[in-house]
Amino acid sequence: MRAFPVVLPSGTRYWTVVDDCLEVVEDADRFLREVRLSRGRAETTTKAYAEGVSLFLRWCEATRRDWRIAARDMGLFMLWLRWTPGNGGRCQNVVPGPGTKPVRGEIRINKVLTAVRMFLSHAVVNEAVPAWVLEQIYELGDSLDLPAEARGEGGGMRYRMRARHRVDEPETAIDRASDEEVVAMFLACRSARDRLTLLLLSRVGLRPGQVAGLHRSDLHLVIDSRSLGCAIEGAHVHVTRRQNENGAWSKSKKSWAMPVDFLVVQAFDQYALERHEVLGSAGSDFVLVNLFRPP
Repeated sequence: MRAFPVVLPSGTRYWTVVDDCLEVVEDADRFLREVRLSRGRAETTTKAYAEGVSLFLRWCEATRRDWRIAARDMGLFMLWLRWTPGNGGRCQNVVPGPGTKPVRGEIRINKVLTAVRMFLSHAVVNEAVPAWVLEQIYELGDSLDLPAEARGEGGGMRYRMRARHRVDEPETAIDRASDEEVVAMFLACRSARDRLTLLLLSRVGLRPGQVAGLHRSDLHLVIDSRSLGCAIEGAHVHVTRRQNENGAWSKSKKSWAMPVDFLVVQAFDQYALERHEVLGSAGSDFVLVNLFRPP
């Protein structure tokens, strides 16, 4: 069992699960198609889900369990995830155990469990597995364990479905590059394209997929953009989710505009000159292109 990319005739891409004979696992494929096509989730999301589901199905196959009712042994699956290598341990007589470094960490295990819960919930809705499976993966919880901001108004206790299986994740401080580190990376850039990329990430705050998916028409770097049909004042960048040929994808379904300062504008001007020397006025509509590919 493993995750496998699929390209539809329309160009839309998603990930599915295939067995050792490269046959598509129908129930998993139906779930992943719905995630991608009906719910509009990113291709990378289907990849993460496909990898999690493939691990679950691999465990069921290795332990001779029927995946439709294997949720009652989810604790054993969590143990398998922690200590069994990526190949499922098929080529090894001994797998790592307590006292050694786990094969997968807490965050990775929780992401796999999330994918498996969504897969099994989808299978229950489509009557592919018994309805009692939901009782094995969810329990009825209250709102007392939620932060005060998430409990809503009214002050009364509310009930919700809570995941039954979850590993406690260690609390780690969220680190970001300091101003000194950003400046050091900026000085180390060897092209105007790289400097523009760094500023879009660090100064504007775009995600890598959003930067890679920018089209030239998304950049309005003049004071007044009304001649372009845009009423937003000042220099700005439009972030739009679209199906890009290079696979770039904005995780947000909403489109919005981010203001940019003179440093980003100046960096783009320098990159535009660099790009024009190589491509002229033609070339790809993407903002960022490879200008250094050997002819």
